[in-house]
Amino acid sequence: MKRLLMVANVDWFFISHRLCIAQQASRAGWKVFVACEDTGRRNEIEVDGITFLDFKFSRSGINPVEEVKTLRQFYQLYKSIKPDIVHHITLKPVTYGSIVAKTLNIRGVLNAVSGLGYNFTGDRKGAVQRMMIRLMRYGFDRDKLTVIFQNDDDQKAFENLRILSPKNKIVRIKGSGVDLVKFPKSPFPSFDRVKVLLPIRMLWDKGVKELKEASDLLKNKYHNKLQIILSGLADEDNKAGVPSSYLKKWQDGNYVTWIGYQKDMVKVYQDSHIVVLPSYREGMPKTLIEACAIGRAIITTDAIGCRECVDEGVNGLKVPVYSVQELADAIEKLMLNHDLIAKMGDESRKKAELEFDVNSVIKKHLEIYSSLIN
Repeated sequence: MKRLLMVANVDWFFISHRLCIAQQASRAGWKVFVACEDTGRRNEIEVDGITFLDFKFSRSGINPVEEVKTLRQFYQLYKSIKPDIVHHITLKPVTYGSIVAKTLNIRGVLNAVSGLGYNFTGDRKGAVQRMMIRLMRYGFDRDKLTVIFQNDDDQKAFENLRILSPKNKIVRIKGSGVDLVKFPKSPFPSFDRVKVLLPIRMLWDKGVKELKEASDLLKNKYHNKLQIILSGLADEDNKAGVPSSYLKKWQDGNYVTWIGYQKDMVKVYQDSHIVVLPSYREGMPKTLIEACAIGRAIITTDAIGCRECVDEGVNGLKVPVYSVQELADAIEKLMLNHDLIAKMGDESRKKAELEFDVNSVIKKHLEIYSSLIN
C-alpha cells in the first residue's frame, strides 16, 4: 500500500484545513499517516483508517539547540514511517521536512505554502529569515517536489528569494476550499443590530489592534446598532499572539463580545452580517472562504491573500493594511445599508461556488500525489 505522511503543526489546524484531503486519500487506497501536535482532538483525525502521530515541535522557535532537536525529530519520524510521499503543511514542516526528505531519498514531496509565517511578516528581516531561506533552498533542490501556492504574491516571493528550483513543479490552488454543503448559503439574523464577526486566532498580524481602534471610533455613535464579535482563541504560544488580557479588557459583553474558540463555526457565521479580517498578510484565509460560502459581506485588507477573496464593491470592501479610519468607514458604510450587505452576501456565495469548492481542492491534491508516485 502506498504510504502518505502529512505533517502539520497542530491538530485543530489540520482538521479545519486538510482532514478532508487525508480522508479521501485513504479511501483512494493510500495508507495515510498524520503527524502534528495533539491538543485533544486526535480522535477526529483517526477516521477512515488514518493513523495519527502526536508530533510536537516549536512553531516559531529560534534557539539553535532546540531547532537541531526539532530537525532530529523530523528525521526520526520520516525514517520510522518510510513514506512514499510526504505532504508538508505550514512553513516549518516545509522547511525542515524538505531537508529530511531529501536526506532520506523519500520518493516525492508536496510543499503547501500558505503564507510566509511570522518571520516574513511586517517587513521582518534577520538571521532567522536568512537561515530559513538557505535551508529551503537546499531542501527544494531535488526532483519530484511539487509546491502549492495559494496566491501569486507568495510564489513571486519564493522566486525572488531564489528558493524554488527549476526541478520543482508549481501548482496554484486557492486555499483549502470549503464544503459548500456543510457551509450552506444562510439567511441573515435580524438587522436590529448589525453584527461584525472577526473569526481568527487572535494574532496581532491579523489586524486585531486595528479593529479595536476602529471599533472605538464607532462606539459612541453606534453602540446600540452595532456589535463586534471576536471568535477565536488567544494563541499566546505564538510570538504574534494577542494576550487574553487585551481581549478581556476590550470586550464589554455588549458592544464587543469575545466568544473564544468555537467548534461549530457554521452557527457563528450564520449569526453575523459582516465578516471582517484586517490582516497584514495571508496565504488564502480559510475564514473568508467560509464566510463567502455562508453568504456574508466581507471587509478585509488589500493584503496578499486577502485581496483574492473580495471583488471590490461586489462581495465586500477592501481597505489599506494597518488602516483604522478606513476600516471604521467601511464598517459604517455597510452597517447603514442593509440591502448592500444582502447583495454582497449573494455575490460571496456565487464566488465560493465558482472558486472555492473543496471537491475541486481534494481532486487536485490526489492528482498531485499520483504524479509524484508515478
